[in-house]
Amino acid sequence: MNRPLRIGFVGAGANTREKHIPGFRALPGVELAAVVNRTRASSERVARESGISRVAEDWRALVEAPDIDAICIGTWPYLHAEVAVAALRAGKHVLTEARMAATVAEAEAMEAALTDARRTYPGIVAQVVPSPVTLSWDAVVRDLLAEGVLGRLHQVEIAHLHGAYADPGAPIAWRQRREWNGVNTLTLGIYYEAVQRWLGEDASVLKAEAGIVTPERVDAATGARVAVDVPDWVKVNGVFFGGAVLRAEFSGVETKSPRNEIALHGELRGIRLDLTAGKLWLQAAKHEERELEIAPEKHGAWRVEADFVESIRKGTPVRLTDFATGVRYMRFTEAAWRAWQKE
Repeated sequence: MNRPLRIGFVGAGANTREKHIPGFRALPGVELAAVVNRTRASSERVARESGISRVAEDWRALVEAPDIDAICIGTWPYLHAEVAVAALRAGKHVLTEARMAATVAEAEAMEAALTDARRTYPGIVAQVVPSPVTLSWDAVVRDLLAEGVLGRLHQVEIAHLHGAYADPGAPIAWRQRREWNGVNTLTLGIYYEAVQRWLGEDASVLKAEAGIVTPERVDAATGARVAVDVPDWVKVNGVFFGGAVLRAEFSGVETKSPRNEIALHGELRGIRLDLTAGKLWLQAAKHEERELEIAPEKHGAWRVEADFVESIRKGTPVRLTDFATGVRYMRFTEAAWRAWQKE
């Protein structure tokens, strides 16, 4: 490694500016080489504020640039597949923002492009930014499951209810438009990925319900009223391959009783992770909940950029999150989308 690893950024949304750019900048031997955002002005602003060497006119030019080693995709999901496939064909390593893609078909195309690229570029690395909501707790929960503390798992409950979309007069968010967000609905895929990580298995969708509370909103960029075509709330019932039942509820229009938690119920005990309070609770049958005291060294942390660079330099397998896992959670997300449309 006699020269730096040169990163090009396609899209510079909030997570790219707040996480990826600082994360890469903190690593030795990594160069923030180029950026292209939605407009020339925003590209120049990001480059100036972040110390990025140059601005590209078009994402294709950046992907094809011979002096770029890796592409960090920070766009909305609608563009992830097109950029990732092109970058892999050009021999570039890829880190793409989550959700992996807009649809299952696009996610599968990304996985196929990676398989093809490895024939020509054996060391090529492709990674999806992992769901961050449980990173601090993943090792603890997996240990409890591995030790049999819960016994046989019976039920998984997920609830993420908030009021971000409760105001009908608020402008439309990109997450509320299918043309930009695809079949990704609220935080369904993000939380499902986290539980999938704990259990090491997938779930099938048995039933889903969803609704749009405010059918139209103003587009802040144009002033026009546009249709909201991604649900404001969704409920999903499913079953994991190991037999545990899944009950999940998500809402962006909940103002009375916001909740943000994941609970696992087993034959012996249950655990409840309160993500708002940052506390993990254990409860045995007929006993009160008690908070589990977790040693600081047991908590995980955000290591996305460091892991990506380590995989490139040392050949370390991608764990959080590889393309195969991304395809799996996209299949669940799209299955839920199709299920509520049938109701």
